[in-house]
Amino acid sequence: MNLLAFDTSTERVSAAVQRGDARWRYDGAGGPQASAALIAALLDLLAQADLALADLDALVFGRGPGSFTGLRTACAVAQGLAFGAALPVLPVDTLLAVAEAARGKFAAHPAAHVLALLDARMDEVYAAAYAWTGGVWQPLTGMTVGPPEMLSLPDDGAHPADWMLAGNVFTPSVDYGNRLPPPLRTPSRIEAWPAADALLNLAPARLAQGLAVAAQDALPLYIRDKVALTTAERNAAQAGRP
Repeated sequence: MNLLAFDTSTERVSAAVQRGDARWRYDGAGGPQASAALIAALLDLLAQADLALADLDALVFGRGPGSFTGLRTACAVAQGLAFGAALPVLPVDTLLAVAEAARGKFAAHPAAHVLALLDARMDEVYAAAYAWTGGVWQPLTGMTVGPPEMLSLPDDGAHPADWMLAGNVFTPSVDYGNRLPPPLRTPSRIEAWPAADALLNLAPARLAQGLAVAAQDALPLYIRDKVALTTAERNAAQAGRP
């Protein structure tokens, strides 16, 4: 299967091309740089793989939640490339991609349950819980956004030791780890991102399920409307007021 995958939902850009069993990868800076560099990076990957857009079976992209600008960039690129080459598009939830990225690091851990977490900015995190069952990810919760202090594990009978917290919220620049409620301080933590490799891993089964869409339906997934704090809200937060 020939696939092109990319994610621009965070401060990192991740892209990859798959041709059969071989893969070519690109990682770069996100944010404002994403819109300027993404198309060139994708075309370079296709050239490395000796593929044209018309040779692809589908485009795969991280649809969100994530950065407002980053998601719009990904959707615009996916739509433009797909329209031009008449390709189907597979949108993938970024939190699911985080769980899949963490799965590749499970070797030293028995976890079969993942609480996927992404920095939502404005002092909040995106979260969703998944269980790896029968070779597929099963969602245990819907996607939420809120303060890290409000997070919890689903009451599905799993022991906290069976859980792993995965995402980009434990990096030094963010580090919400100390603000998690006590029950979430027991599970292991792992840094994981919605990387293009994870999107490629998820793609075959999801394509087989008929989850690809036409180019015009490659849309971002937002789970909140507000994308920035007002000046008054920032000042209040700095002063420690609710």
